[in-house]
Amino acid sequence: MEIIQIVGLGLIATVLVLVVREQKPMFGFLLAAFTGLFIFLFVIGKIETVIGVLEQLADKSGIPSIYLKTILKIIGIAYIAEFGSQIVRDAGQESIASKIEFAGKILILMLAVPIISVIVETVLGLLPIGS
Repeated sequence: MEIIQIVGLGLIATVLVLVVREQKPMFGFLLAAFTGLFIFLFVIGKIETVIGVLEQLADKSGIPSIYLKTILKIIGIAYIAEFGSQIVRDAGQESIASKIEFAGKILILMLAVPIISVIVETVLGLLPIGS
């Protein structure tokens, strides 16, 4: 069970951060950041499997791959923005963390515009015209 390993690592790192932070706050932050990065890299390989399954489902359903790729980019931006903002928040920089989240939302909005346009055009195509 990988989640037990991750939770165990998280608990051990938390205890170490609490002990180290009292003497050297910078080392406590670095330990927390590297622990988060290690956990992120540990689970990032699992995402590849999920992406493969989603691509197969999109192929079977006839959904153009550009839409799936756009949605996966949106999900990636959301995860990376959340991860980055949490690390910055751990360092006590709430203002910068908020800016990272804001930038992530803007980038997500930019990627979502073509999908929203297709949805609106599809809905308009389904509506009766001039009744």
